[in-house]
Amino acid sequence: MEVTETKGLILFSRDHKEKDKLVKIFTESYGKQMFFVKNAHRKNNPLTPALMNFTEAVYFGAIHPEGLSFLNGAKEVQPFRAIQQDIFLTAYGTYLLNLVDAAIEDRVYDPHLYDFTRQALTQLEQGRDPEIITNIFELQLLQRFGVTPQLDHCSICGRQEGVFDYSSKYGGVLCERHFDQDLHRYHADPKAIYFARLFQNISFEQINRIEVKPATKEGLRRFLDALYDEYVGLHLKSKRFLDQMQNWSGILRKDSETPDENL
Repeated sequence: MEVTETKGLILFSRDHKEKDKLVKIFTESYGKQMFFVKNAHRKNNPLTPALMNFTEAVYFGAIHPEGLSFLNGAKEVQPFRAIQQDIFLTAYGTYLLNLVDAAIEDRVYDPHLYDFTRQALTQLEQGRDPEIITNIFELQLLQRFGVTPQLDHCSICGRQEGVFDYSSKYGGVLCERHFDQDLHRYHADPKAIYFARLFQNISFEQINRIEVKPATKEGLRRFLDALYDEYVGLHLKSKRFLDQMQNWSGILRKDSETPDENL
């Protein structure tokens, strides 16, 4: 049985019988693969650190074109510890990995998406704004779902500057001169559309100085949710949890900003 070596990111794992695990890994060289790990629950198993969620490592084992592959070992294990230890970052990271799992078929070679995913997790790990990282990831992942909304310029006249809104009818943005061409356009926050247009082609390295106000973030969230609902139709549990978590954090922020009348 030939042993193959490749970098990989843990997507998820689940128990198999009493002692074993099935671990899905997004490999750099062979796409997404489901690995069988024998005796994964054995005490002091040297593979345990490499099987934790939000871990990148060099994995080696037998990769099969059909059915399960088999994991024999790992080296150069690099955990994303901040993500592992923070419930909020865990929620964002889980959603990003679930999107990746949904976006391409298993065993599809896609080193660009692998690198893009690793960059996104690295940004979360380094403390970048998780909402903005997620927005960029969602926008640029749309093409993997076969969706390419025209955000660069007005779909009617080609105008690139000014106020824009999104039109399903035209499959892209309209400038304000042509809003009357689609009465059922999204009526999205113009600032949200501005940042969506920016994020569609930006690299993670360019976002260090970008600051987005909370109200604009909410508008951007609504716009992206509308795009995904219309064109992709995913209903991920991790997305629902993330939405609930954002509601909790919003309530906590409001409570912390409310003055205590007893003081």
